[in-house]
Amino acid sequence: MTSYQVTNPATGEIEEQYANHSDDDVQAIITESHDAYQLWRNSDINERAQILNNIADLYDKQRENLAKIMAHEMGKPISQGEGELGLVSEIFRYYAKYGEQFLTTVDLPNTKNAIVKKEPIGVLLGIMPWNYPHYQVARFIAPNLMLGNTILLKHAPSCPKTALAITDILSQAGLPSGVYNNIFVTNDQVKSIIDNKHIQGVSLTGSERAGAAVAQIAGAALKKVVLELGGSDPFIVLKDADIDQAVTCAFIGRFGNAGQACNAAKRMIVDADIYDEFVEKLAYKIESLQPNDPLSRETFLGPLSSSQALETIQAQYDNAVNQGATVLVAGGKITKSGAWFKPALLADITPSMQAYHDELFGPVAVVYKASDNEEMIRLANDTSFGLGACIHTKDMISGQAMAELLDVGMVAFNQAPGTAAEMLFGGVKRSGFGRELGPYGMNEFVNFKLYNK
Repeated sequence: MTSYQVTNPATGEIEEQYANHSDDDVQAIITESHDAYQLWRNSDINERAQILNNIADLYDKQRENLAKIMAHEMGKPISQGEGELGLVSEIFRYYAKYGEQFLTTVDLPNTKNAIVKKEPIGVLLGIMPWNYPHYQVARFIAPNLMLGNTILLKHAPSCPKTALAITDILSQAGLPSGVYNNIFVTNDQVKSIIDNKHIQGVSLTGSERAGAAVAQIAGAALKKVVLELGGSDPFIVLKDADIDQAVTCAFIGRFGNAGQACNAAKRMIVDADIYDEFVEKLAYKIESLQPNDPLSRETFLGPLSSSQALETIQAQYDNAVNQGATVLVAGGKITKSGAWFKPALLADITPSMQAYHDELFGPVAVVYKASDNEEMIRLANDTSFGLGACIHTKDMISGQAMAELLDVGMVAFNQAPGTAAEMLFGGVKRSGFGRELGPYGMNEFVNFKLYNK
């Protein structure tokens, strides 16, 4: 895609288009960001906190309109969009409240007068996705603005109105000119941006392919990079779990945002003793779920984000069925304009099938039957991803012991997968590296400077 455009996934119609920045434009913007950094790094931390609080207030005031924009750009149901925006406000307020505490100077033990100060490093490039177009940006920029870094932001080409709305909110909140700059650029332009001497770090949330490409460029340029990539998160249900609660959490965790979340509950791993009951109840909920208008407050499942997303999940679904998966709830493309897909439930996925190894980024749930806890752990870890996991059990001692054996960055107990301002977010293996949110969110793009007096 050479230009940024709004293509409504509910209708397939192109509604708006925006021109890219030229190479000269981008270089001028980078220079502006670097010049702004010289002032912003030395600004009063209370001033920064006030601006972050102002941003949160503006998000609260504009929540409905911003949610409608998301519905038009990537099909998110308006109620879920407003939920995302509420989280965004919480993130900005969190760092406004605790940012100064997270930047406290540390006295080094076993030294006379050595201290470590946390200081900013300069201009950062953020490359953000379409699936949570405000939340993903907030969790990157809030801690770094509080720290004193300046931001260059490349948003997803399908979300230009959201990108411009973010820029407008930050300006209204009193953020000085040049501290945050939105850029509309192609993937080919990214290399020269990262190579620029003023860019000190890169944060990307997106696919494995995009992460590998950006990491290669950043590595060659000796720039720090944080990657939050895909996931194929296990949702583990032990035999003593509250089945109704587990089914509800699995349903929400798989089909929220049309299943387009890196930490969605993609693989249900259920103890054999309760497998049939769990599957029956989950299948009933899925069969009752009908995609609907994302602008309706009653809608839980809207369209997929784009025709490309629709084609990808359809191909994955067809491939799994053709390779022998059992169809518990049939799904697939809905014949009408737009990116509509009926949700599905599959079982009997084996390692010989591509679906066993791929991330299914859409409304297709997969369920596995496990004979015991050991098989659950084996299935959960038998993936190239390592983002998050959910464990449902009434025995927290057993659940904790299982969690310690999972190769993931996050584990949630007796709840749907989620996120919060105070909870760190990130994974291991091919799910990326680095952490966002919580106190750790301020430790990625920071200069831990030693002062040995």
